[in-house]
Amino acid sequence: MNIINPATEALIAQVDADTAETLALKFQRLQAAQAAWAARSIEERSAILLRFVDLLKQNIETLASILTAEMGKPLQQSRNEINGASGKATWLAEHAPTYLADELMSVSEQMTEKIVYEALGVICNISAWNYPYNVGVNVFVPALLAGNAVMYKPSEFATMTGMEIARYLHEAGVPEDVFVLAIGEGEVGKCLLDLPFQGYYFTGSYPTGKYIYERVSEKMVPCVLELGGKDPVYVAEDVVDVAGAAAGIADGAFYNNGQSCCSVERIYVHEKIYDEFVEVFVTEVNSWKIGAPTEEGVYISVLTRKNQIAVLEAQVADALSKGARVLTGGAAIEGKGYYFAPTVFVDVQQNMALMQEESFGPIIGIMKVRSDAEAVQAMNDTAYGLTAGVYAASQTRAEAILAQVNSGSGYWNCCDRVSAALPWSGRGHSGFGSTLSHVGLRAFTKTKSYHLRK
Repeated sequence: MNIINPATEALIAQVDADTAETLALKFQRLQAAQAAWAARSIEERSAILLRFVDLLKQNIETLASILTAEMGKPLQQSRNEINGASGKATWLAEHAPTYLADELMSVSEQMTEKIVYEALGVICNISAWNYPYNVGVNVFVPALLAGNAVMYKPSEFATMTGMEIARYLHEAGVPEDVFVLAIGEGEVGKCLLDLPFQGYYFTGSYPTGKYIYERVSEKMVPCVLELGGKDPVYVAEDVVDVAGAAAGIADGAFYNNGQSCCSVERIYVHEKIYDEFVEVFVTEVNSWKIGAPTEEGVYISVLTRKNQIAVLEAQVADALSKGARVLTGGAAIEGKGYYFAPTVFVDVQQNMALMQEESFGPIIGIMKVRSDAEAVQAMNDTAYGLTAGVYAASQTRAEAILAQVNSGSGYWNCCDRVSAALPWSGRGHSGFGSTLSHVGLRAFTKTKSYHLRK
């Protein structure tokens, strides 16, 4: 399998991909090793995962350079991702002994009732390329903490990063037969669905998530799908700082080149401040440095996948044909690398692909609304339900609006944010099940209820 640098289109490395036969052997190794790993105390497993975090921090420059080379993330954003993943993994490891411990529900003279959280067994984690550390630790860290063995398939666009993750997990003390890599493209992922895993955890697109769910549903094992989004933000007329809101939302829309499941992808602005907001928003976007991901100060760089350029070009053409106006950007940047200029549309309508289909790139539409009710209606006009944000002066007003929006996360005066302490979940085409928080820790367990008569 060839690994290509998206900024230079040069070959970085070639790696051997797995086959159905090699995957079956790896699965057998995981099966044989899982029970001994689960038999260790939660405190010991937690200490090992905390050592893994320390190793990430100690080697951050090397790891960031590898991530930037294979998926094109600006180098500072690669550092940011590793630091963010380290923080989440730390929270999970520190809280696992509390949330995975046996839970006493009632104690009387005659009866004790308790819940025990047991490991599922061997689980499959098919991960994503856009945030391989962040979305990876959401799954393999709590899975390992709960006593599971993990078959981890990094995306083909983050293979070398996956290899580094495995290296440092093993160095930290996770046995080599408890965390095993599956290397390859989509066909390798399909082979994983034929193996008898006790749980499937996927991060990626809705079409692939739907395919996985349909393939594994008859196995009657947990299947958690963290899928895409078409995440809206509404800016009310009483927002305290229009310029600050515009800058924050622009960052939420374009960070990592817009290649985030929780990127802001639709913006609704009250008509009373619409013109002011659009002006400062475009000024903010035009202030960013565009260039190679290794250049100092670069904010916008390359797309990871070449074929995404065609997706964005199709959304641009559709929007223009239906009356939208482009205020900046609107086309790929010529030359080596998969560059696309940051693009801002106004005069958009809900029936445009730009406002309905996940973009996963540096493109955004801004739409004028007249009221909170109109904003809510537009925000809910989507098959996705991952995150939604409201910028307003009043928390009460913001929460009242968010309560009407069908999304797994709600933001007031912020956006594009993930916290280890809060569950990460989607609705509709954004998937189902949860990672992170105590809910995410327990997502990798099966409960056993004990009725103990004295």
